Amino acid sequence: MQKILIVEDDEVIAGEVAKHLEKWQMQAVTATDFAAVTDTFLKEQPDLVLMDLKLPAYNGFYWCSEIRKVSRVPIVFISSADDNMNIVMAMNMGADDFIAKPFDLQVLVAKLQAILRRSYGEALGKRSLSIGNVELSLDDTSVKVNGEKLELTKNEYLILKVLMEHPGQVVSREQLMERLWGDEEFVDDNTLTVNVTRIRRKLEQAGAAEFITTRRGLGYVVGKA
Repeated sequence: MQKILIVEDDEVIAGEVAKHLEKWQMQAVTATDFAAVTDTFLKEQPDLVLMDLKLPAYNGFYWCSEIRKVSRVPIVFISSADDNMNIVMAMNMGADDFIAKPFDLQVLVAKLQAILRRSYGEALGKRSLSIGNVELSLDDTSVKVNGEKLELTKNEYLILKVLMEHPGQVVSREQLMERLWGDEEFVDDNTLTVNVTRIRRKLEQAGAAEFITTRRGLGYVVGKA
């Protein structure tokens, strides 16, 4: 399931787009803090960003340039200000497309799907994530090591999935805890450590020792960093 970050301050438009994307099996996340869009981007790690041009605090051009400093993820502008100057400027800032408002939701989805296919190729629609001799199923909570199937708990599965979605990248403990427990308060930080230790033990026993590496003070990483 591809994750789309919607950066749109009109709550009605954002809600309608999110609802329609989810009908097409896309995970929609809407930005709420328009003074910290890059922080939201880094936290959510989306596969594509849908960016309005006119936003509170800073405009879409600014946030596009900020995201481009840290990622090449596809960025698609949506705006009623669709004059040639804005379209050209958006492309020069690193955008992948510019869609004029008002737009047809079916056309929007078709364009996003095309961009995702171009950007991710064969990885789009895969039913598993593989790194080395470790293959994580996206259909159930299991992982295979050298062909041997191991069952994971829900939290173990989610942790490993987040890490394997970002091979070679350090994923912070805060990011993992947010994905697992969201806004729940009073979650013991040691709970994450216990889950990671259990995953390591299962993988090691199946022949994948040191698959998850700790970066002290930063987080965890799988694959080379």
